[in-house]
Amino acid sequence: MVKPIKNFQDLEIYQLSVNLALDVYRFCDKIPQKEKYNIIDQLIRATSSIGANIAEGFGRYHKKEFIQYLYISRGSLMEVLHFLILSNRLGYLENNELSKFDDKIVTLGVKINNLINAINNHK
Repeated sequence: MVKPIKNFQDLEIYQLSVNLALDVYRFCDKIPQKEKYNIIDQLIRATSSIGANIAEGFGRYHKKEFIQYLYISRGSLMEVLHFLILSNRLGYLENNELSKFDDKIVTLGVKINNLINAINNHK
């Protein structure tokens, strides 16, 4: 039996977004402070936006609005990936660490897409 969704915290994509944000925050602690207003700031904003948009969209209670916020979350997810790739190219993030982040990002992206499709197909 599927557990009923009572609030946004029950959504698996929200839980995954929080876990990703925690991992990104920990990584940001390792980036040189000279990047505070560049990479660090952008990573924190983008990663925080993923879960925030899931929560806000859930609170709208209208299918189309929720989907729009899920699209925004997905865009923020790709922004996080961009800055992680940039961090890797600048030597701040090892290849194996980037690969782990990429796996988490792909998984979350697929699950966001699946929820969008499920909402669209629900009558």
